[in-house]
Amino acid sequence: MRILIFNWKDTSHPLAGGAEVFTEELARTLVLRGHEVTLFASAVTGRPERETNAGIDVVRRGGRLGVYRAARRFWREQPPGRFDVVIDEINTRPFLTPRWIRDTPIVALIHQLAREIWFYETPFPVSVVGRYVLEPWWLRAYRRVPAMTVSESSAESLMLHHGWRDITVLPEGFTPHATPNVAKESRPTVVFLGRLVGMKRPDHAISAFQILVQEFPEAQLWMIGDGAQLSRLRKSIPPGVQFLGRIDRDELDARLPRAHVLIATSVREGWGLNVSEAAIRGTPSIGYNVPGLVDSIRASGGALVEPTPDALGDSLVRFFRGELALMPRVSTRPWSEVAGDLERRLSEVIAAFCPGAGRALEPEA
Repeated sequence: MRILIFNWKDTSHPLAGGAEVFTEELARTLVLRGHEVTLFASAVTGRPERETNAGIDVVRRGGRLGVYRAARRFWREQPPGRFDVVIDEINTRPFLTPRWIRDTPIVALIHQLAREIWFYETPFPVSVVGRYVLEPWWLRAYRRVPAMTVSESSAESLMLHHGWRDITVLPEGFTPHATPNVAKESRPTVVFLGRLVGMKRPDHAISAFQILVQEFPEAQLWMIGDGAQLSRLRKSIPPGVQFLGRIDRDELDARLPRAHVLIATSVREGWGLNVSEAAIRGTPSIGYNVPGLVDSIRASGGALVEPTPDALGDSLVRFFRGELALMPRVSTRPWSEVAGDLERRLSEVIAAFCPGAGRALEPEA
């Protein structure tokens, strides 16, 4: 198959997260299985417009908003029949490919709905318009497009709130590797792994940690990640909190097994790849009972709490007292198996495609 993926970020982008890891892990595996994969994403300072990364043809054009217009221009440059299938990855604002691609089957890959996230990431009144007008209007164009998402709770949200029916759950995967045989830290150690942005609620992680240190004053919190809230959070760092920024894979592999517990405080997730990565390395998670995390934390042997710092802090205290027993377990399958599921689903979509049939025919915006 010749596969084109539209995603506004690739893993070289400073705002890249779990969705980009998911996309490129599967793309690499599809290349190894003999498929041709092109990934179109926004431009990144210091990176070329076009390069080959692990066999993936990566094309970078346009900025945060211009990438969508650049994607249309890129499509118009391609000869008819250039690709067998298009994966339109939806991260809040979609590419709206059903409105301008007619002769090639489309599959939507959506990790999560934005919904509440609008109120954490955009100012009023943009947040209200985005939540109640833009997102429903954008997604209306995709109702007849086959969809893929990464968790049962995300699939339920798509069906309940947007009337989507043809949904395939394509779970997160992992790369098998030997977990370092290292001891846990000698002092109670909590880790937060994620972008330091509103929707991840890193301030909740710090507030919950402050409850923990009232009983365990020697405890420490590793904040791993970077983002727009870093400078604000650093202005009043409580004792025991360390901001480590974005770290490379080797350091992550070394730190996660040494931490006693990971905390996850997002508004919602598609899945919560940080939860799975911690469990693979022998570290359980305690996190908020919200879409996405409800799947990953349960599957990984962690504990769910009400989405408040008080509830999270109390659970941390109980965990380090020994009153909350958690058993981390690997809950995902190797990327090679997940890629096999994707390969079969794309083949089905291609086989069933009839040009012009069942497409949203709204005029181009």
